[in-house]
Amino acid sequence: MSRPTPPARRLRPRLPRKVFSQVLLMQLAIAAGVAVLATGLFLAPLSKQLDQEAMRRALAIAETTAQDPQIAEGVLTTPPTVDGPVQKEAERIRRATRAEYVVVMDLRGFRWSHTTPSEIGKHVSTSAKEALEGREVMQIDSGTLGRSARGKVPLYDARHRIVGAVSVGIAYDSVRARLISVIPGLFAYAGGALAVGALAAWLISRRVQRQTRDLAFSDISALLAEREAMLHGIREGVVALDRGGRVRLLNDEARRLLGIGDEAVGRTPDEALGEGRTTDVLAGRVTGTDLLTVRGNRVLVANRMPTDDGGAVATLRDRTELERLGRELDSTHGLIDALRAQDHEHANRMHTLLGLLELEMYDDAVEFVGEVVGDHRVTAEQVTEKIQDALLAALLVGKGTVAAERGVALWVSDRTRLPDRLIDPRGLVTIVGNLVDNALDAVAGAPHARVEVELCAEGRTVVLRVRDTGPGIRAEQRELVFTEGWSTKEPPAHGKRGIGLSLVRRLAERQGGSAVVDQADGGGAQFTVVLPEALTEPEPQAALAPAYEETR
Repeated sequence: MSRPTPPARRLRPRLPRKVFSQVLLMQLAIAAGVAVLATGLFLAPLSKQLDQEAMRRALAIAETTAQDPQIAEGVLTTPPTVDGPVQKEAERIRRATRAEYVVVMDLRGFRWSHTTPSEIGKHVSTSAKEALEGREVMQIDSGTLGRSARGKVPLYDARHRIVGAVSVGIAYDSVRARLISVIPGLFAYAGGALAVGALAAWLISRRVQRQTRDLAFSDISALLAEREAMLHGIREGVVALDRGGRVRLLNDEARRLLGIGDEAVGRTPDEALGEGRTTDVLAGRVTGTDLLTVRGNRVLVANRMPTDDGGAVATLRDRTELERLGRELDSTHGLIDALRAQDHEHANRMHTLLGLLELEMYDDAVEFVGEVVGDHRVTAEQVTEKIQDALLAALLVGKGTVAAERGVALWVSDRTRLPDRLIDPRGLVTIVGNLVDNALDAVAGAPHARVEVELCAEGRTVVLRVRDTGPGIRAEQRELVFTEGWSTKEPPAHGKRGIGLSLVRRLAERQGGSAVVDQADGGGAQFTVVLPEALTEPEPQAALAPAYEETR
Protein backbone atom coordinates (compact mmCIF):
# COMPACT_ATOMS: atom_id res chain seq x y z
CA MET A 1 0.00 0.00 0.00
CA SER A 2 1.55 3.27 -1.09
CA ARG A 3 1.77 6.11 1.32
CA PRO A 4 -0.16 9.28 0.49
CA THR A 5 1.99 12.05 -0.82
CA PRO A 6 2.20 14.89 1.71
CA PRO A 7 0.88 18.17 0.40
CA ALA A 8 3.51 20.48 -0.95
CA ARG A 9 4.37 23.31 1.38
CA ARG A 10 3.89 26.77 -0.02
CA LEU A 11 6.86 29.01 0.26
CA ARG A 12 5.67 32.19 1.86
CA PRO A 13 7.86 35.23 2.28
CA ARG A 14 8.67 35.73 5.93
CA LEU A 15 9.26 39.09 7.50
CA PRO A 16 12.44 39.44 9.55
CA ARG A 17 11.93 39.08 13.31
CA LYS A 18 14.11 41.96 14.44
CA VAL A 19 12.44 45.30 15.11
CA PHE A 20 15.28 47.07 13.30
CA SER A 21 14.76 45.09 10.09
CA GLN A 22 10.98 45.37 10.11
CA VAL A 23 11.03 49.10 10.73
CA LEU A 24 13.62 49.57 7.95
CA LEU A 25 11.56 47.55 5.46
CA MET A 26 8.36 49.40 6.31
CA GLN A 27 10.02 52.79 5.99
CA LEU A 28 11.65 51.84 2.68
CA ALA A 29 8.28 50.65 1.39
CA ILE A 30 6.66 53.89 2.51
CA ALA A 31 9.42 55.99 0.92
CA ALA A 32 9.19 54.07 -2.37
CA GLY A 33 5.40 54.32 -2.38
CA VAL A 34 5.54 58.06 -1.73
CA ALA A 35 8.10 58.52 -4.53
CA VAL A 36 5.98 56.57 -7.02
CA LEU A 37 2.81 58.37 -5.98
CA ALA A 38 4.47 61.78 -6.20
CA THR A 39 5.86 60.94 -9.65
CA GLY A 40 2.44 59.81 -10.87
CA LEU A 41 0.73 62.87 -9.44
CA PHE A 42 3.29 65.08 -11.15
CA LEU A 43 3.12 63.34 -14.53
CA ALA A 44 -0.68 63.43 -14.78
CA PRO A 45 -1.06 67.23 -14.74
CA LEU A 46 2.19 67.63 -16.72
CA SER A 47 0.69 65.70 -19.65
CA LYS A 48 -2.43 67.84 -19.58
CA GLN A 49 -0.33 71.00 -19.28
CA LEU A 50 1.74 70.02 -22.33
CA ASP A 51 -1.46 69.39 -24.31
CA GLN A 52 -2.79 72.81 -23.35
CA GLU A 53 0.50 74.44 -24.25
CA ALA A 54 0.55 72.74 -27.66
CA MET A 55 -3.07 73.76 -28.40
CA ARG A 56 -2.39 77.39 -27.39
CA ARG A 57 0.68 77.42 -29.60
CA ALA A 58 -1.31 76.08 -32.55
CA LEU A 59 -4.02 78.70 -31.93
CA ALA A 60 -1.40 81.48 -31.78
CA ILE A 61 0.10 80.38 -35.10
CA ALA A 62 -3.39 80.21 -36.62
CA GLU A 63 -4.20 83.73 -35.37
CA THR A 64 -0.91 85.06 -36.74
CA THR A 65 -1.58 83.42 -40.11
CA ALA A 66 -5.14 84.78 -40.24
CA GLN A 67 -3.80 88.32 -39.64
CA ASP A 68 -1.70 88.15 -42.85
CA PRO A 69 -3.68 90.18 -45.50
CA GLN A 70 -2.11 88.18 -48.33
CA ILE A 71 -3.86 85.02 -47.15
CA ALA A 72 -7.38 86.49 -47.23
CA GLU A 73 -6.72 88.27 -50.51
CA GLY A 74 -5.32 85.10 -52.09
CA VAL A 75 -8.40 83.10 -51.05
CA LEU A 76 -10.62 85.74 -52.73
CA THR A 77 -8.59 86.31 -55.89
CA THR A 78 -6.68 83.14 -56.73
CA PRO A 79 -7.59 79.48 -57.25
CA PRO A 80 -6.37 76.76 -54.81
CA THR A 81 -3.20 75.55 -56.49
CA VAL A 82 0.12 74.14 -55.38
CA ASP A 83 1.96 77.20 -56.68
CA GLY A 84 -0.62 79.68 -55.46
CA PRO A 85 0.30 82.55 -53.13
CA VAL A 86 -1.79 81.08 -50.30
CA GLN A 87 0.14 77.78 -50.36
CA LYS A 88 3.48 79.53 -50.51
CA GLU A 89 2.72 81.86 -47.61
CA ALA A 90 1.21 79.05 -45.47
CA GLU A 91 4.27 76.83 -46.03
CA ARG A 92 6.58 79.69 -45.13
CA ILE A 93 4.75 80.16 -41.88
CA ARG A 94 4.71 76.39 -41.22
CA ARG A 95 8.45 76.09 -41.68
CA ALA A 96 9.13 79.19 -39.58
CA THR A 97 6.96 77.97 -36.66
CA ARG A 98 7.77 74.23 -37.07
CA ALA A 99 4.10 73.39 -37.08
CA GLU A 100 2.91 70.09 -38.52
CA TYR A 101 0.56 71.80 -40.94
CA VAL A 102 -1.01 75.17 -41.76
CA VAL A 103 -4.30 74.71 -43.66
CA VAL A 104 -6.24 77.62 -45.14
CA MET A 105 -9.82 76.84 -46.25
CA ASP A 106 -12.64 78.80 -47.81
CA LEU A 107 -16.21 79.04 -46.60
CA ARG A 108 -17.08 75.71 -48.20
CA GLY A 109 -14.30 73.88 -46.37
CA PHE A 110 -11.98 73.32 -49.31
CA ARG A 111 -8.26 73.53 -48.69
CA TRP A 112 -6.14 76.29 -50.20
CA SER A 113 -2.95 75.06 -48.52
CA HIS A 114 -1.64 71.83 -47.04
CA THR A 115 1.63 70.12 -46.17
CA THR A 116 0.74 67.42 -48.73
CA PRO A 117 0.22 69.19 -52.07
CA SER A 118 -2.21 66.51 -53.32
CA GLU A 119 -4.66 67.51 -50.56
CA ILE A 120 -5.00 71.08 -51.88
CA GLY A 121 -8.46 71.67 -53.35
CA LYS A 122 -10.01 68.84 -51.35
CA HIS A 123 -12.48 69.16 -48.50
CA VAL A 124 -11.03 69.17 -44.96
CA SER A 125 -11.27 65.89 -42.98
CA THR A 126 -12.52 67.48 -39.74
CA SER A 127 -15.33 69.92 -39.15
CA ALA A 128 -14.50 73.66 -39.29
CA LYS A 129 -18.04 74.86 -38.60
CA GLU A 130 -17.22 76.75 -35.36
CA ALA A 131 -14.28 78.59 -36.93
CA LEU A 132 -16.34 79.51 -40.01
CA GLU A 133 -18.99 80.88 -37.66
CA GLY A 134 -16.45 83.21 -36.07
CA ARG A 135 -15.32 81.22 -33.00
CA GLU A 136 -11.83 80.10 -32.09
CA VAL A 137 -11.28 76.40 -31.43
CA MET A 138 -8.56 74.45 -29.55
CA GLN A 139 -8.64 70.66 -29.54
CA ILE A 140 -6.78 67.39 -29.81
CA ASP A 141 -8.06 65.59 -32.87
CA SER A 142 -7.09 63.14 -35.63
CA GLY A 143 -6.93 64.02 -39.32
CA THR A 144 -5.17 63.01 -42.49
CA LEU A 145 -1.79 63.58 -40.84
CA GLY A 146 -2.70 61.69 -37.69
CA ARG A 147 -3.35 62.90 -34.16
CA SER A 148 -2.40 66.51 -33.44
CA ALA A 149 -3.04 69.51 -31.24
CA ARG A 150 -5.10 71.94 -33.29
CA GLY A 151 -6.05 75.59 -33.30
CA LYS A 152 -8.72 76.95 -35.66
CA VAL A 153 -9.63 80.62 -36.19
CA PRO A 154 -11.84 82.47 -38.71
CA LEU A 155 -10.23 84.25 -41.69
CA TYR A 156 -11.40 87.86 -42.27
CA ASP A 157 -10.98 90.04 -45.38
CA ALA A 158 -10.19 93.73 -45.36
CA ARG A 159 -13.84 94.61 -44.60
CA HIS A 160 -13.90 92.19 -41.68
CA ARG A 161 -16.02 89.61 -43.38
CA ILE A 162 -15.40 85.90 -42.83
CA VAL A 163 -13.99 84.46 -46.02
CA GLY A 164 -12.67 81.20 -44.63
CA ALA A 165 -10.70 79.70 -41.74
CA VAL A 166 -7.15 78.81 -40.76
CA SER A 167 -6.33 75.48 -39.04
CA VAL A 168 -2.87 74.85 -37.57
CA GLY A 169 -1.73 71.53 -36.13
CA ILE A 170 1.13 70.62 -33.81
CA ALA A 171 2.20 66.98 -34.09
CA TYR A 172 1.06 65.09 -31.00
CA ASP A 173 4.19 62.99 -31.23
CA SER A 174 6.26 66.05 -30.38
CA VAL A 175 4.12 66.69 -27.30
CA ARG A 176 4.58 63.09 -26.20
CA ALA A 177 8.29 63.38 -26.87
CA ARG A 178 8.51 66.40 -24.58
CA LEU A 179 6.66 64.46 -21.90
CA ILE A 180 8.97 61.48 -22.30
CA SER A 181 12.02 63.72 -22.22
CA VAL A 182 10.89 65.06 -18.84
CA ILE A 183 10.43 61.60 -17.31
CA PRO A 184 14.15 60.71 -16.89
CA GLY A 185 14.81 63.91 -14.99
CA LEU A 186 11.73 63.37 -12.92
CA PHE A 187 12.81 59.83 -12.14
CA ALA A 188 16.24 61.14 -11.21
CA TYR A 189 14.68 63.52 -8.70
CA ALA A 190 12.40 60.76 -7.43
CA GLY A 191 15.38 58.42 -7.11
CA GLY A 192 17.31 61.05 -5.19
CA ALA A 193 14.37 61.61 -2.87
CA LEU A 194 14.05 57.86 -2.45
CA ALA A 195 17.75 57.59 -1.61
CA VAL A 196 17.45 60.37 0.96
CA GLY A 197 14.37 58.64 2.39
CA ALA A 198 16.19 55.32 2.50
CA LEU A 199 19.13 56.92 4.33
CA ALA A 200 16.77 58.58 6.82
CA ALA A 201 14.94 55.27 7.27
CA TRP A 202 18.22 53.49 7.93
CA LEU A 203 19.31 56.10 10.50
CA ILE A 204 15.95 55.93 12.28
CA SER A 205 16.04 52.15 12.21
CA ARG A 206 19.52 52.15 13.70
CA ARG A 207 18.27 54.35 16.53
CA VAL A 208 15.34 51.99 17.05
CA GLN A 209 17.80 49.09 17.04
CA ARG A 210 19.87 50.70 19.80
CA GLN A 211 16.82 51.57 21.88
CA THR A 212 15.24 48.12 21.52
CA ARG A 213 18.64 46.40 21.90
CA ASP A 214 18.08 44.55 18.63
CA LEU A 215 15.16 42.55 19.98
CA ALA A 216 12.31 41.04 18.02
CA PHE A 217 8.71 42.13 18.51
CA SER A 218 7.94 38.75 20.06
CA ASP A 219 10.82 39.24 22.52
CA ILE A 220 9.53 42.69 23.49
CA SER A 221 6.01 41.31 23.95
CA ALA A 222 7.36 38.50 26.12
CA LEU A 223 9.42 40.95 28.19
CA LEU A 224 6.37 43.14 28.78
CA ALA A 225 4.31 40.11 29.86
CA GLU A 226 7.10 38.96 32.17
CA ARG A 227 7.49 42.46 33.61
CA GLU A 228 3.78 42.69 34.40
CA ALA A 229 3.83 39.26 36.04
CA MET A 230 6.96 40.10 38.03
CA LEU A 231 5.82 43.55 39.17
CA HIS A 232 2.45 42.34 40.37
CA GLY A 233 3.77 39.09 41.81
CA ILE A 234 6.66 40.23 43.98
CA ARG A 235 6.10 41.19 47.60
CA GLU A 236 8.02 44.45 47.34
CA GLY A 237 6.48 47.76 46.38
CA VAL A 238 7.81 49.23 43.12
CA VAL A 239 7.31 52.87 42.14
CA ALA A 240 8.67 54.08 38.78
CA LEU A 241 9.07 57.80 38.12
CA ASP A 242 9.76 59.58 34.82
CA ARG A 243 12.34 62.30 34.22
CA GLY A 244 9.82 64.92 35.36
CA GLY A 245 9.49 63.23 38.75
CA ARG A 246 5.94 62.02 38.06
CA VAL A 247 4.75 58.56 39.03
CA ARG A 248 4.80 56.36 35.94
CA LEU A 249 4.05 52.93 37.40
CA LEU A 250 2.82 51.38 40.65
CA ASN A 251 2.59 47.70 41.39
CA ASP A 252 -0.01 46.16 43.68
CA GLU A 253 2.27 46.02 46.73
CA ALA A 254 3.21 49.71 46.38
CA ARG A 255 -0.47 50.64 46.27
CA ARG A 256 -1.06 48.66 49.47
CA LEU A 257 1.95 49.99 51.37
CA LEU A 258 1.43 53.64 50.38
CA GLY A 259 -2.36 53.56 50.54
CA ILE A 260 -2.81 55.09 47.07
CA GLY A 261 -4.37 53.93 43.81
CA ASP A 262 -4.20 54.56 40.07
CA GLU A 263 -5.05 58.23 40.60
CA ALA A 264 -1.41 58.74 41.66
CA VAL A 265 -0.11 57.86 38.17
CA GLY A 266 0.96 61.01 36.35
CA ARG A 267 1.33 63.00 39.57
CA THR A 268 4.42 63.87 41.60
CA PRO A 269 5.00 62.19 44.99
CA ASP A 270 4.22 65.53 46.69
CA GLU A 271 0.81 65.61 44.98
CA ALA A 272 0.05 61.93 45.54
CA LEU A 273 1.35 61.47 49.11
CA GLY A 274 1.62 64.91 50.67
CA GLU A 275 4.53 66.08 52.80
CA GLY A 276 6.67 63.62 54.72
CA ARG A 277 9.82 61.58 54.67
CA THR A 278 8.29 58.98 52.35
CA THR A 279 7.66 61.71 49.78
CA ASP A 280 11.20 63.06 50.19
CA VAL A 281 12.70 59.60 49.65
CA LEU A 282 10.63 58.91 46.51
CA ALA A 283 11.39 62.37 45.11
CA GLY A 284 15.14 61.89 45.68
CA ARG A 285 15.50 64.73 48.19
CA VAL A 286 16.77 62.20 50.76
CA THR A 287 19.45 59.86 49.47
CA GLY A 288 21.00 56.69 50.78
CA THR A 289 20.35 52.98 50.96
CA ASP A 290 17.79 51.15 53.09
CA LEU A 291 16.17 54.39 54.19
CA LEU A 292 13.61 53.97 56.95
CA THR A 293 10.30 55.76 56.63
CA VAL A 294 6.83 55.55 58.13
CA ARG A 295 3.64 55.61 56.07
CA GLY A 296 0.52 55.43 58.20
CA ASN A 297 1.20 52.74 60.77
CA ARG A 298 3.70 50.93 58.55
CA VAL A 299 7.47 51.03 58.84
CA LEU A 300 9.01 50.90 55.34
CA VAL A 301 12.53 50.43 54.00
CA ALA A 302 13.01 52.40 50.77
CA ASN A 303 15.72 52.34 48.10
CA ARG A 304 15.81 54.61 45.07
CA MET A 305 17.79 53.92 41.89
CA PRO A 306 18.06 56.41 38.97
CA THR A 307 17.47 55.10 35.43
CA ASP A 308 19.19 55.94 32.14
CA ASP A 309 16.25 58.00 30.84
CA GLY A 310 16.46 60.47 33.74
CA GLY A 311 13.76 58.81 35.84
CA ALA A 312 14.06 56.55 38.86
CA VAL A 313 12.73 53.33 40.35
CA ALA A 314 12.03 53.10 44.08
CA THR A 315 11.46 49.85 45.98
CA LEU A 316 9.59 49.61 49.26
CA ARG A 317 9.70 46.79 51.82
CA ASP A 318 7.34 46.41 54.73
CA ARG A 319 9.45 46.34 57.90
CA THR A 320 6.55 46.72 60.35
CA GLU A 321 6.55 43.11 61.49
CA LEU A 322 10.35 43.00 61.61
CA GLU A 323 10.43 46.11 63.80
CA ARG A 324 7.76 44.66 66.06
CA LEU A 325 9.63 41.37 66.32
CA GLY A 326 12.88 43.23 66.98
CA ARG A 327 11.31 45.18 69.81
CA GLU A 328 9.81 42.01 71.19
CA LEU A 329 13.24 40.43 70.96
CA ASP A 330 14.77 43.34 72.87
CA SER A 331 12.03 43.05 75.49
CA THR A 332 12.57 39.30 75.67
CA HIS A 333 16.28 39.80 76.19
CA GLY A 334 15.49 42.29 78.93
CA LEU A 335 13.06 39.90 80.59
CA ILE A 336 15.58 37.05 80.38
CA ASP A 337 18.21 39.23 82.01
CA ALA A 338 15.68 40.25 84.66
CA LEU A 339 14.69 36.63 85.26
CA ARG A 340 18.35 35.67 85.52
CA ALA A 341 18.85 38.40 88.10
CA GLN A 342 15.71 37.30 89.95
CA ASP A 343 17.01 33.76 89.86
CA HIS A 344 20.18 34.88 91.66
CA GLU A 345 18.13 36.98 94.07
CA HIS A 346 15.74 34.09 94.63
CA ALA A 347 18.68 31.76 95.36
CA ASN A 348 20.06 34.25 97.89
CA ARG A 349 16.66 34.53 99.57
CA MET A 350 16.28 30.76 99.68
CA HIS A 351 19.73 30.48 101.25
CA THR A 352 18.74 33.11 103.80
CA LEU A 353 15.47 31.30 104.53
CA LEU A 354 17.35 27.99 104.87
CA GLY A 355 19.75 29.57 107.33
CA LEU A 356 16.90 30.97 109.42
CA LEU A 357 15.23 27.58 109.51
CA GLU A 358 18.48 25.81 110.47
CA LEU A 359 18.94 28.33 113.28
CA GLU A 360 15.34 27.60 114.34
CA MET A 361 14.44 31.26 113.97
CA TYR A 362 10.98 30.41 112.74
CA ASP A 363 9.32 33.72 113.48
CA ASP A 364 12.05 35.59 111.60
CA ALA A 365 11.68 33.17 108.70
CA VAL A 366 7.92 33.78 108.47
CA GLU A 367 8.44 37.54 108.62
CA PHE A 368 11.14 37.34 105.92
CA VAL A 369 8.89 35.34 103.57
CA GLY A 370 6.01 37.76 104.17
CA GLU A 371 8.16 40.76 103.29
CA VAL A 372 9.45 39.18 100.10
CA VAL A 373 6.02 38.09 98.88
CA GLY A 374 4.39 41.31 100.03
CA ASP A 375 6.76 43.55 98.01
CA HIS A 376 5.91 41.85 94.76
CA ARG A 377 2.18 41.67 95.51
CA VAL A 378 2.03 45.39 96.34
CA THR A 379 3.77 46.37 93.07
CA ALA A 380 1.38 44.36 90.86
CA GLU A 381 -1.63 45.50 92.84
CA GLN A 382 -0.65 49.16 92.50
CA VAL A 383 -0.48 48.84 88.70
CA THR A 384 -3.75 46.94 88.33
CA GLU A 385 -5.59 49.30 90.68
CA LYS A 386 -4.65 52.32 88.58
CA ILE A 387 -4.70 50.70 85.09
CA GLN A 388 -7.61 48.38 84.49
CA ASP A 389 -6.65 47.39 80.95
CA ALA A 390 -4.91 44.00 81.17
CA LEU A 391 -2.50 44.58 78.25
CA LEU A 392 -1.21 47.90 79.59
CA ALA A 393 -0.95 46.59 83.14
CA ALA A 394 1.03 43.55 82.00
CA LEU A 395 3.28 45.77 79.89
CA LEU A 396 4.13 48.09 82.81
CA VAL A 397 4.69 45.20 85.21
CA GLY A 398 7.11 43.62 82.74
CA LYS A 399 8.83 46.96 82.09
CA GLY A 400 9.16 47.42 85.88
CA THR A 401 11.08 44.15 86.09
CA VAL A 402 13.36 45.18 83.20
CA ALA A 403 13.88 48.62 84.76
CA ALA A 404 14.81 47.10 88.12
CA GLU A 405 17.43 44.90 86.45
CA ARG A 406 18.90 47.97 84.74
CA GLY A 407 19.00 49.90 88.01
CA VAL A 408 16.12 52.23 87.07
CA ALA A 409 13.09 52.95 89.21
CA LEU A 410 9.91 52.73 87.14
CA TRP A 411 6.96 54.42 88.85
CA VAL A 412 3.32 54.67 87.95
CA SER A 413 2.11 58.13 89.00
CA ASP A 414 -0.46 58.39 91.77
CA ARG A 415 -2.58 60.48 89.40
CA THR A 416 -2.88 57.55 86.98
CA ARG A 417 -6.44 56.37 86.42
CA LEU A 418 -7.32 54.45 83.26
CA PRO A 419 -10.58 52.49 82.98
CA ASP A 420 -10.98 49.35 80.92
CA ARG A 421 -12.72 51.10 78.01
CA LEU A 422 -9.89 51.49 75.47
CA ILE A 423 -10.93 51.42 71.82
CA ASP A 424 -7.45 50.49 70.54
CA PRO A 425 -5.47 48.97 73.43
CA ARG A 426 -2.77 47.56 71.14
CA GLY A 427 -2.05 51.00 69.71
CA LEU A 428 -1.69 52.48 73.19
CA VAL A 429 0.54 49.55 74.21
CA THR A 430 2.81 50.39 71.26
CA ILE A 431 2.95 54.04 72.25
CA VAL A 432 3.63 53.37 75.96
CA GLY A 433 6.18 50.64 75.18
CA ASN A 434 8.17 52.88 72.80
CA LEU A 435 8.21 55.84 75.19
CA VAL A 436 9.18 53.72 78.22
CA ASP A 437 11.95 51.96 76.24
CA ASN A 438 13.37 55.31 75.11
CA ALA A 439 13.18 56.66 78.66
CA LEU A 440 14.98 53.60 80.07
CA ASP A 441 17.70 54.02 77.43
CA ALA A 442 18.03 57.73 78.29
CA VAL A 443 18.54 57.20 82.06
CA ALA A 444 20.48 53.94 81.95
CA GLY A 445 23.72 54.22 83.94
CA ALA A 446 22.76 57.55 85.57
CA PRO A 447 22.66 57.82 89.38
CA HIS A 448 19.19 57.83 90.92
CA ALA A 449 17.66 56.95 87.55
CA ARG A 450 13.90 57.22 87.53
CA VAL A 451 11.11 56.92 84.95
CA GLU A 452 7.53 57.92 85.76
CA VAL A 453 4.45 56.96 83.75
CA GLU A 454 1.16 58.83 84.05
CA LEU A 455 -2.05 57.78 82.28
CA CYS A 456 -5.17 59.87 82.81
CA ALA A 457 -8.65 59.66 81.35
CA GLU A 458 -10.42 62.97 80.74
CA GLY A 459 -13.83 62.06 79.39
CA ARG A 460 -13.08 60.00 76.29
CA THR A 461 -9.56 61.46 75.96
CA VAL A 462 -6.44 59.66 77.20
CA VAL A 463 -3.43 61.75 78.19
CA LEU A 464 -0.11 59.94 78.55
CA ARG A 465 3.00 61.48 80.12
CA VAL A 466 6.35 59.73 80.43
CA ARG A 467 9.03 61.57 82.42
CA ASP A 468 12.64 60.63 83.03
CA THR A 469 15.61 62.00 84.94
CA GLY A 470 17.96 61.74 81.99
CA PRO A 471 19.90 64.54 80.23
CA GLY A 472 16.77 65.74 78.43
CA ILE A 473 16.41 66.91 74.81
CA ARG A 474 17.67 70.25 73.59
CA ALA A 475 15.02 72.66 72.32
CA GLU A 476 16.31 72.62 68.72
CA GLN A 477 16.06 68.82 68.59
CA ARG A 478 12.56 68.38 70.02
CA GLU A 479 10.97 68.12 66.59
CA LEU A 480 13.81 66.13 65.04
CA VAL A 481 13.32 63.26 67.48
CA PHE A 482 10.00 62.46 65.76
CA THR A 483 11.65 62.21 62.31
CA GLU A 484 12.04 58.76 60.78
CA GLY A 485 15.61 57.52 60.91
CA TRP A 486 16.84 60.24 63.33
CA SER A 487 18.51 58.97 66.48
CA THR A 488 21.47 59.71 68.73
CA LYS A 489 21.86 56.06 69.83
CA GLU A 490 23.70 53.16 68.28
CA PRO A 491 21.44 50.85 66.26
CA PRO A 492 20.47 47.50 67.80
CA ALA A 493 21.51 44.17 66.38
CA HIS A 494 18.20 43.55 64.62
CA GLY A 495 18.06 46.75 62.58
CA LYS A 496 18.09 50.55 62.72
CA ARG A 497 16.90 53.18 65.17
CA GLY A 498 14.82 56.29 64.62
CA ILE A 499 11.46 54.53 64.18
CA GLY A 500 9.84 54.35 67.63
CA LEU A 501 9.12 58.04 68.25
CA SER A 502 8.06 58.59 64.63
CA LEU A 503 5.63 55.69 64.97
CA VAL A 504 4.32 57.16 68.25
CA ARG A 505 3.48 60.45 66.56
CA ARG A 506 1.92 58.73 63.56
CA LEU A 507 -0.29 56.58 65.79
CA ALA A 508 -1.33 59.63 67.79
CA GLU A 509 -2.08 61.71 64.69
CA ARG A 510 -4.02 58.85 63.14
CA GLN A 511 -6.43 59.12 66.12
CA GLY A 512 -6.58 62.90 65.78
CA GLY A 513 -4.16 63.45 68.66
CA SER A 514 -0.65 64.76 69.14
CA ALA A 515 2.76 63.84 70.55
CA VAL A 516 5.19 66.46 71.88
CA VAL A 517 8.27 66.58 74.10
CA ASP A 518 9.45 69.24 76.50
CA GLN A 519 11.54 69.52 79.69
CA ALA A 520 10.35 67.72 82.82
CA ASP A 521 10.34 69.30 86.24
CA GLY A 522 13.78 68.88 87.76
CA GLY A 523 15.40 68.13 84.38
CA GLY A 524 15.07 65.27 81.95
CA ALA A 525 12.49 64.88 79.20
CA GLN A 526 8.73 64.66 79.36
CA PHE A 527 6.79 63.15 76.45
CA THR A 528 3.09 64.00 76.30
CA VAL A 529 0.68 62.11 74.05
CA VAL A 530 -2.97 63.17 73.74
CA LEU A 531 -5.43 60.68 72.21
CA PRO A 532 -8.92 62.14 71.76
CA GLU A 533 -11.82 59.67 71.73
CA ALA A 534 -9.57 56.80 72.82
CA LEU A 535 -12.20 55.52 75.27
CA THR A 536 -15.72 54.28 74.74
CA GLU A 537 -18.67 55.89 76.47
CA PRO A 538 -19.32 54.41 79.96
CA GLU A 539 -22.33 52.15 80.19
CA PRO A 540 -25.35 53.73 81.94
CA GLN A 541 -25.78 50.67 84.20
CA ALA A 542 -22.22 51.00 85.44
CA ALA A 543 -22.73 54.70 86.19
CA LEU A 544 -25.92 54.02 88.21
CA ALA A 545 -24.55 51.01 90.12
CA PRO A 546 -22.91 52.99 93.01
CA ALA A 547 -26.10 54.96 93.67
CA TYR A 548 -28.08 51.74 93.74
CA GLU A 549 -25.65 50.20 96.22
CA GLU A 550 -25.96 53.20 98.55
CA THR A 551 -29.78 53.13 98.61
CA ARG A 552 -30.01 49.40 99.06
